[in-house]
Amino acid sequence: MNRRFPYLLDLALLVTRIAVGVVFLAHGWSKVSGGGTAAGFEKMGVPLPAVSAFYATWVEVLGGIALIVGLAVPIAGVLLFLDMLGAFVLVHAGNGIFVSDGGFELVLVLGVSALLLAAAGSGKFGVDELWRSRRADRQSVSA
Repeated sequence: MNRRFPYLLDLALLVTRIAVGVVFLAHGWSKVSGGGTAAGFEKMGVPLPAVSAFYATWVEVLGGIALIVGLAVPIAGVLLFLDMLGAFVLVHAGNGIFVSDGGFELVLVLGVSALLLAAAGSGKFGVDELWRSRRADRQSVSA
């Protein structure tokens, strides 16, 4: 990518993973600690509110942690994208763009960020890369 700064993309992925992961983790944890998520989803007309609340809560908590440490980022990214797609379609799309009006700006940015991370992976500064490099080292030693 950049010959002068070869790790610039990996550093950008790290910063993005941490920032997006922290936001997802905070939102998921607020669902865990606050309770009433299923009831809130029911009021908003979300189908299968108990199942949807369980999915949203634990995908945001576990997916946020996965992004932060760089573990299974493609899988976590897709699951978080689907979470935000559901939030967009079922709750926020009809409210305009601004969060202050119940709009979709936050779910749009989080969803697109999660999708980008799913496509890009963890970069060099994540658990995924650590495991990949160790596996490659073992294979080269055994070959």
